[in-house]
This record gives sequence, structure tokens and C-alpha cells, in this order.
Amino acid sequence: MQTIWKGAVSFGLVNVPVKMYTATKDNDVPLRMLHREYNEPIHYSRTCPKCEQEVAWSDIVKGYEYEEGHFVTFDKEELEELASETSREIRILDFVDLADIDPIYYQKTYYLSPEETGVHAYRLLVEALKATEKIGIANVTIRQKSSLAAVRVVDGVLSLVTMFYEEEIRDRSQIPGLPDDEKVDRRELDMAKTLIGQLTGDFEPEKYKDEYRERLMEAIEDKIEGREIKTAPEEKVGNVLDLMDALQASLKQLNPADHTDKGGGARKEAKGQAAKSRSKGRSKRTGA
Repeated sequence: MQTIWKGAVSFGLVNVPVKMYTATKDNDVPLRMLHREYNEPIHYSRTCPKCEQEVAWSDIVKGYEYEEGHFVTFDKEELEELASETSREIRILDFVDLADIDPIYYQKTYYLSPEETGVHAYRLLVEALKATEKIGIANVTIRQKSSLAAVRVVDGVLSLVTMFYEEEIRDRSQIPGLPDDEKVDRRELDMAKTLIGQLTGDFEPEKYKDEYRERLMEAIEDKIEGREIKTAPEEKVGNVLDLMDALQASLKQLNPADHTDKGGGARKEAKGQAAKSRSKGRSKRTGA
């Protein structure tokens, strides 16, 4: 596994020298763009519209357009100098509870391993975070990109998750078509809670598969072998059910024996399941 960053985790006056590795991988099937007529890959060139010549990487700088057609520019050295002050430090600012962070803030996960000189401090931070059940909120700069980050323990290993800053999260007022805050039907709510309860279980990531990737790889193999690509028949959309009918049908599909009627029996079952789910949730929280 390739090291992508070296630096130190710091909290207070404590420094923990670490190396950073990506914790995830991209499993997308690489499809290239080809010219339909010749099946040849399409090439892109860095062309300047003024001189109409291809531009070498060494002649490229980055610029900020402060008004239309006017830029201030920065070369690589200037940007590295601006980032150098914090580019080798994961500086923990606060410790918080994991439950306090909305998942909307999370971006990408990395693993942190100790440098030889930092093994003891690394182990100390791991054990301290486990004992207090806290995670660190830090600032970090990776590849000239500043990010907020969460430092926490995953399976005994320090991990860092880059996060969005508050100003990067769009306000919900910008979302068109949101429904008004109106009360929902109590019977529908009870049945929806029952359905959620019956579909609730432990998170087991290994049972979730990338079905599109599997279909694509199968189609690639079919094309390589010259076989006809087989596709699943298109599902026909039947009569549109109203919301209560859809809830009842969903519950009946999960547990047919308990849903022989469409009226009071289903509603009693809904209330009983909802109460059972609440009781189970309280037991988990209290450790019973």
C-alpha cells in the first residue's frame, strides 16, 4: 500500500508521527471513450485558445478569476509555501462524541500508521480515544487542499475522515419542491414504523453488493466471448396503490400469516410491533 502523506497528529503538546494510506478503493469498471468508427481511444490535449498550441505542464499555472477575463496567478511553489505551515500536521482542535456529527459532513477515509519513533504515542492515543469514546476534530491539508477532519479508532487503527466545512454544506432552503410541514395520518405512521421495525437489523456491509458492476462485468465477458448480452425483462408497473394499501401489502409480504385482514388486525399489529421496537431500543441503550 502506497504512503500518500507523512506528518503528525497533534493534540495539546503531544505529537504522534504518522503515515497516511487510503482506506477505500475505487471499484468502478474503467470504460474509455472511443471513436465509434475506428474503436480508437480519444485523446485530450491542453490547448491554449490564443496561440492554438498544446501547452506543456511546465508552462501551466493556476489562476483565480477575480473579474471576467482577469486573473491573479499562482505557480506550484507559491501554493506549496502557502500550505507548508500546516501541511504536515493533523492538529486536533476538539474532542466530541461520534453521534454529534451528521454523516453529511463526511468525505473520504484514510488509515494512519505510526512512524517508528511514534509507536508509543500512537498506541496511547488509540487507547485514550477508545476509553473516552471520543473522536478528534482536526484541521489537515492534503495535496494543497485544506479540510476539516475526524480522527477516530477503527478496528484498533487510527483513521482520519476528511470532512466538509460548514459553509460547504448547502442550506435546505435552496432545495426546490420540499413539502410543507404537515401532520401525517396516524394509522399510516404506525404501519410505517412497523415496516421499519420488521426491516431493521444489524449493519452487515458484506451483504450489500454493487449489482450494476456485476451486470457490467458479466456483459463485458459476454461481449469478449461473442455471446448475446442477456438483460432482465422489464418489470411491468401494475395498478398504483394508495399509501395505506402499499404499507399493508409490504407488511403482508414480510409476514403473510399476521395480515389476513386489511383493517383493525393490521393496525393492532402495527401498534404492537411499534411498542416492541421501542422496548427493544430502550433495552439496548440500558444494556439489558
